[in-house]
Amino acid sequence: MQFNFARFAKRIAVVATFGALCFFVGVPRAHADDRDRDRDRDRAKCQQRVEKAEWKLDEAIRKHGEYSHQANDRRRDLNEQREHCWNEFHSYWNGHDRQWHDEHDWDRDDHDRDRDHDRDRDHGDHFRDHDYDRGSR
Repeated sequence: MQFNFARFAKRIAVVATFGALCFFVGVPRAHADDRDRDRDRDRAKCQQRVEKAEWKLDEAIRKHGEYSHQANDRRRDLNEQREHCWNEFHSYWNGHDRQWHDEHDWDRDDHDRDRDHDRDRDHGDHFRDHDYDRGSR
């Protein structure tokens, strides 16, 4: 049996090409997996920050009342956390619903649900909670 260098070179070229193809296809997938894992981790951190802010708001309402200065401060903090999530993920976490929302509608949510915005608008400033309004801007 005689050694065929041309045939050996072709096989080496095929193996090298296949190896390079596997490398270049696999590397972007690994980077995409890393990005997805990082995004999931960051989203979980965002969720935790929102849940902590919701808990602080619940505590402030329980201790000081629905529209107290303390509750309004915590409501503002919660809105800031949700805004942060919205800017990063284009969604926000609602711990009371235990789900992510993809509409920028948290101003109609949670502890604000009993507030009658139409009454405030229609009956002038004597019904408005100025600390709440100042904090929500």
